[in-house]
Amino acid sequence: MPAPDQAVRVIVQGRVQGVWFRGWTVETARALGLRGWVRNENDGSVEAVLAGRPADVAEMIEHCHRGPPAARVQSVTVGEWPDEVARGFHQLPNAT
Repeated sequence: MPAPDQAVRVIVQGRVQGVWFRGWTVETARALGLRGWVRNENDGSVEAVLAGRPADVAEMIEHCHRGPPAARVQSVTVGEWPDEVARGFHQLPNAT
């Protein structure tokens, strides 16, 4: 019996805005079959919600530690996400 889906909230800090981090996240998450979203935060970080098979979520978190080539990731914080996550993976407008 496969493990139930997992959903997490990820905050990535460092040089992660203006370096195509959100677009890269969308492409990478979709390739892994994940659901969720990504957006820029006002403090310069990037927030994402990742949902799917635990192994795929774990792989995406590992990818977030590197990011796209121009990014310089300083930290990745992962926490639980208790809410439902819609189908697909999308880039949301910046946080307000």
